[in-house]
Amino acid sequence: MTDEMQGTRRVPTVARQQKKSRGIKLFIRDILLIFLAALLISFLIKTFLIRSFYIPSESMQNTLLVNDRIIVNELEPKLMPIEHGDIVVFQDPGSWLPVQPKATVDPVLGAIDMVLGFVGLTAPDSNDHLIKRVIGLPGDTVKCCDDFGQLLVNGVPLDEPYIKLPTGVTKATREDFEVTVPAGKLWVMGDNRYNSADSAFHRNDPNGGFVPQSNVVGRAIMITWPTSRWTWLDNYPAVFHGVGSK
Repeated sequence: MTDEMQGTRRVPTVARQQKKSRGIKLFIRDILLIFLAALLISFLIKTFLIRSFYIPSESMQNTLLVNDRIIVNELEPKLMPIEHGDIVVFQDPGSWLPVQPKATVDPVLGAIDMVLGFVGLTAPDSNDHLIKRVIGLPGDTVKCCDDFGQLLVNGVPLDEPYIKLPTGVTKATREDFEVTVPAGKLWVMGDNRYNSADSAFHRNDPNGGFVPQSNVVGRAIMITWPTSRWTWLDNYPAVFHGVGSK
């Protein structure tokens, strides 16, 4: 075989190898683009639509248990009004949360959690937020309690099937109070009424126990984990029927 013939055969072989190499590079590029697009979409969904949180305390038992994971609809209150009975996640309105010691975190696990938190698959900032049920909207008068131990909103007694009370106790919350919710604020309470540092607990604080609506991240709409507790979260419209708002 002549050198000329061998050279003729080598040219197509080199061309095929170059084409194959270029195909691999394009494939890797496309995979990276898809991955980055997925991250961007997840980030936008987390920022504007929904995100995940976990429950760090017992204040919402038995509706929510410690370490339940929930999905929060961030369109409320941005585009949808907050309603009576909604379970809302909100930023601390002022010293409701104790100072948390800075925990030592494995750098690798911390980086993974940061990335997953960025796209909304984990909730590394859950301990910086609170979750309670909305009892009073702006203009409402909330009072504890009537002769049957029920909360009253605008004079209407609430029959609350979701609250957890100590054995033998029928009063809806520990202390008597009467407040009128200012404009732009909310009155929120935990379902575990005698074990919840909520608006009633903080009513003597400088902010009166009220939560600015601007602090609300969104409304909790469902439990996603553990799977045995998968359920939609109710705001019990029948409980608040006739309450209206002043």
